[in-house]
Amino acid sequence: MEDIKKQIALAIEGAAEGLAADDIENLIELPKDKTMGDYAFPCFRLAKVFRKAPNLIAQDIAGKLQDSELFEKVEPVNAYVNMFVSRANLTKTTLTAALEGDSFGRSDFGGGKTVIVEYSSPNIAKPFHIGHIRSTVIGNSIYKIYDAVGYKVERLNHIGDYGTQFGKMIVAYRFWGNEEDVKKEPIKTLLSYYTKFHKEAEKDPTLDDKAREAFTKLENGSEEEYKLWQWFRSESLREFQRVYDMLGIDFDWVDGESFYSDKMQASIDELRAKGLLKKSQGANVVDLEDYDLGTALITKSDGSSLYATRDITAAIYRKKHYDFYKNIYVVASQQNLYFKQLFKILELMGYDWSKDCVHVPFGMVSLESGTMSTRNGRVVFLEDVLNRAVDKTREIIVEKNPDLSDEEVDKVAAEVGIGAVMFNELSNNRIKDYVFKWDHVLNFDGETGPYVQYTHARCSSVIKKAGEDVAKKAEDASAINFDYITSDSAYELTKLIYAYPQVVLDAAEKYEPSIITRHIINVAEAYNKFYHDEHILVDNEDEKVAKVALTIAAKNTIKNGLGLLGVKAPDRM
Repeated sequence: MEDIKKQIALAIEGAAEGLAADDIENLIELPKDKTMGDYAFPCFRLAKVFRKAPNLIAQDIAGKLQDSELFEKVEPVNAYVNMFVSRANLTKTTLTAALEGDSFGRSDFGGGKTVIVEYSSPNIAKPFHIGHIRSTVIGNSIYKIYDAVGYKVERLNHIGDYGTQFGKMIVAYRFWGNEEDVKKEPIKTLLSYYTKFHKEAEKDPTLDDKAREAFTKLENGSEEEYKLWQWFRSESLREFQRVYDMLGIDFDWVDGESFYSDKMQASIDELRAKGLLKKSQGANVVDLEDYDLGTALITKSDGSSLYATRDITAAIYRKKHYDFYKNIYVVASQQNLYFKQLFKILELMGYDWSKDCVHVPFGMVSLESGTMSTRNGRVVFLEDVLNRAVDKTREIIVEKNPDLSDEEVDKVAAEVGIGAVMFNELSNNRIKDYVFKWDHVLNFDGETGPYVQYTHARCSSVIKKAGEDVAKKAEDASAINFDYITSDSAYELTKLIYAYPQVVLDAAEKYEPSIITRHIINVAEAYNKFYHDEHILVDNEDEKVAKVALTIAAKNTIKNGLGLLGVKAPDRM
């Protein structure tokens, strides 16, 4: 799509000799007050160049731009050149691109370079609760955004399947476990064992010693411990997959910390050989005090591994295996210090690619009753949230669309209900903490996923009512008379559609899906205003084709934006 801002910069370059177009483009502003134009060019910095008052420079430039087909009007206001873009010209540029469909908003910016996105990463034998949705859907959206801007993305689910907690689970199962109960409800049963372990350990601290001993045996390859661990792992993965299927989320590689168990010793040896490993109370550590990062624990005094041991090993493996351009970790902000330590250790090991490792933090989810805790069994299962959202949506659909078949109702209820939960997660800046409230998550009014999905369905309905012949003509930009879609409401919608490809790039640069969420809400609101302000299916064929074309462009933008969030775009609701 032609970049209007670049075109303006080239036009100003011709009107102000001696200025480079790239420098001009960086100076161009977007006025907050729409009465001041679509774009504004400040002339303050040119005073020394031209040895002239900024307001006089603005007058000169404005005078030279008056006859450009780019603009409907150009005005000098004090030291600014205020430019009102030709509505028909911008509309033609925008719709020519937006009518391309699924490709609108996609680019080759990334040049096929490999980006790893690690996300979700639940812990084996623990519930997939509402807190896990953040990493899962934020990471999934970042993957989709990076794919859309031309990177080759590897999606990794780094399962938490190693560590002392598995020693606790093994001990708990031996004391209080029952095979049939685990088979019947794996996660809830294992959670009850884990919760009981911590309660009992408060009375009998020797249980913690037994847990450490059990994990050490697991690390050393004990057949009995390994068999239990493998069982817990397979049952958990089966449960997790059911939730991933509901969310429509896939991975290229589901490994786990255990994958690196036979590779960790090489990392420990390397740290020691490079003089980075020190002994502290029997444990192996890396001293990062000189960098205000404290001390990083690498192995415990009993020799068992820790997160850092496994993550150092994993990063080295990923670089060798993928030769990544970026290695992105979508992990809660509670781990900010940990990732600073991890990246610093990799840097000190001499890996210059450590700078390409990126931690994308996000805020925490808490319950109205307090912080979630698997130790205390205080969690909200994500599957329960998704099922309740689907059930509520089904009730609404059946009430409003009694003519839909049961199959259609089930399909739309899943798309809208689950979409509502995902959209809610991605609607605010990812770094914000929030309190999980059922009423808020299941509220479909206002600036929500269902509102945006409904707008997409409205667009589909308009296109269907227009008929196949009109829709086919509307998809051909060369057959459209753009003068019919230059009203205020049409133009505001067009400007938002035009901005969409840059919004996708901004979201990638900032690792921030909410930039897209906010934008498609704005597109939906603008389309609904256009829909109410204008009569779309008019008798005049050319006018109808133009307005349906704008409807198709809005529909494509909403669909593509929802797609980058991992949310479906139903044609009927």
